[in-house]
Amino acid sequence: MKKLFTAFLLIASGASAAQKPNIVLIMADDLGLGDLSHYTRTQMDKEPLYETPAIDYLAQQGLWFTDGHSATSLCSPTRYCVMSGNNNYRSYAPWGVWGTFRETAFKDGEVTLGSVVKDGGYNTGFIGKWHLGGDFLDKNTGKLYRGGDHDNPDSTVDLSKFVDHGPKFCGFDYDFTLPCGIQGPIYTCFENEQWYPLKKDSKIIYLDDTTALHPKDVSDKGFGLGDSNWDTSKIGDIISAKAVGFINTNAKKKAPFFLYYCSPMVHIPHCPPDEFDGKKIKGATPSRHLDMVLDLDQQVRRIVAALKAKGVYDNTLIVFTSDNGGLSIDKDTAKAGHKSSGQWSGAKNSPLEGGHRVPFFAVWPGHIKPGTTDEPAINQDMLATFAALVGTQVPKDQAQDSNNLLPLLLGKNGFKQRNFIVMQAGSQNEVMYRKWPWKLIIQSDHQCSKWEPKALYNLKDNPTENRKFNFVKNPEYKQLVEKMKKEYLEIRTSGQRTAP
Repeated sequence: MKKLFTAFLLIASGASAAQKPNIVLIMADDLGLGDLSHYTRTQMDKEPLYETPAIDYLAQQGLWFTDGHSATSLCSPTRYCVMSGNNNYRSYAPWGVWGTFRETAFKDGEVTLGSVVKDGGYNTGFIGKWHLGGDFLDKNTGKLYRGGDHDNPDSTVDLSKFVDHGPKFCGFDYDFTLPCGIQGPIYTCFENEQWYPLKKDSKIIYLDDTTALHPKDVSDKGFGLGDSNWDTSKIGDIISAKAVGFINTNAKKKAPFFLYYCSPMVHIPHCPPDEFDGKKIKGATPSRHLDMVLDLDQQVRRIVAALKAKGVYDNTLIVFTSDNGGLSIDKDTAKAGHKSSGQWSGAKNSPLEGGHRVPFFAVWPGHIKPGTTDEPAINQDMLATFAALVGTQVPKDQAQDSNNLLPLLLGKNGFKQRNFIVMQAGSQNEVMYRKWPWKLIIQSDHQCSKWEPKALYNLKDNPTENRKFNFVKNPEYKQLVEKMKKEYLEIRTSGQRTAP
């Protein structure tokens, strides 16, 4: 395995290991703004249906980005953006999505979120959902296996080892990895690239309605290979326990640590546990979907408790975000009057604000002043931000779409504002170009062979993107539409940086 590019260490400005804070980045899955009781109460002026006390605790102590976004409105491409600091169109798969056995989008010599922090002298760990492809071997040929996730029971893939292009390749010393989270169709865990049997009698089998412990566990992406003891309701407990173990181990060391915790909650299938650390989960809210929000909250509670128990909470930068907007598919949730996107239109997969405007806040006691900011930020900005924090320098031709938020977080001079934002939605091949106060939504296709303006909204006057005020076909705005479309295509085709 070739090593990734080693970023330059800024000896002159970098702090000593003793002074550098630990870093914990928590990225939830399919969590919308409205799913957090803190947001519902403070931004919507409503009493929530349930409470998320652990996440609320952090939110109240941190700086909340009211204009914070996921890089895309879909899981896998956002994960690429966060890890690489690049917009997804810079990868070989402009729309995503990376199946378990697909070729990685990360290349030798490129910096990643893990490598820039590791090069700053940190012990690094990745725990949770990966969904970025990687290398497994074919049991018959010994060569790389590139079959599909939905293989039949006779698949020849060797799932005993994640051989390369996983978290270790991206700069993480330790990993506990779920190749595609909880949705399948691969239902396995790997620890430091080795298959992690969930029980002593675990075997790799083909999981379907007749072989899975619970048929609902294989109800989203369908049947596939996995651990014979796979139980979705226990995954939150397992991965948060691994996070606590990582914190306990590394808090004792001289070097600081970085934990990238990618919870697969609250993605479907929604299989809540009966309880979590003594707190009722299943049936505690109006829907199984919202029960899983409570599961996620308990995971966060464990992580915060571990940091405090080891006396490192006050010297830890915690960033909380989500990979895309909230869900809108659960009938029980809708019946209860809950909207995961809060006051925003759209949901996961949508180009509307609810598809990509997500919970996004940073906490560092004594360093980050609690409050809110309306400065636009994208979760792919974490690479540049963490690089600046730990004292590494990223080459200009890499992580081209990641903006350094550190001066803004610390209330210091030097922050550079974005002049525009380019993002993409989900599986319907839409892209978005935002130049204040305007937002242009453009319809493309999978081959990127057409670019047709679909909507033009003034977010200042129409933040909820009411279709009545879609000006894309209004003759008065024809020149603006054409100008913004041209600018977007020039940005994309030229390959220019989108970060200041």
